Amino acid sequence: MIDGSTNEDRVNDGVLNDDRDRDTTARVVMELIERELTIACAESLTGGLLVAELIRVPGASAVVRGGVVAYDTQLKHSLLHVDAKLLADQGPVHPEVACQMAVGVARAAAVNGTNADIGIATTGVAGPDWQGGQRPGTVYIGLAFRGAVHATRLALPGDRPRVRVETVRRAIREIGIALELPPSSVQADGSVRADDSVQADDCGNV
Repeated sequence: MIDGSTNEDRVNDGVLNDDRDRDTTARVVMELIERELTIACAESLTGGLLVAELIRVPGASAVVRGGVVAYDTQLKHSLLHVDAKLLADQGPVHPEVACQMAVGVARAAAVNGTNADIGIATTGVAGPDWQGGQRPGTVYIGLAFRGAVHATRLALPGDRPRVRVETVRRAIREIGIALELPPSSVQADGSVRADDSVQADDCGNV
């Protein structure tokens, strides 16, 4: 274990409790620290779980700017500047919405006029009901980094709590992939299936 804590210590600490997942989070945060990169999170269905997982790691305050929980659709527009027409036409569970959330939170987390280097966003249907024609487990993770932004679509199994935790797990791994960490550090397990990916060109540039 990287953080050296025991299972008892970690019952209410962070979101991910599997040692491999927690090691992945620690590697991601340590890489951000080493490269002096900052990150901000925009969350809908995860409701703050993603930023909580990141700040679980000691030293995260050096790189985690903060997060915005935009659970209500209108807040995605008013706080993160997601296009109102896009939200009206497509609803909140859409790849372009995830992309605009990621860009918006990087800008919202500006300090001394400098945006966060990475913006990551989660939007989707945790369940149990369908939403806007989207089945439970449909999730988009948006990531803005180095002038480009893309969204990854996930089809997640399980109940509401599992979908939310799996979204956090995959979001952490998406950050690791963006940072080009070794594959063994960010390898997804069978519980998370990415069945479609919207590339950076589809979402445009930051």
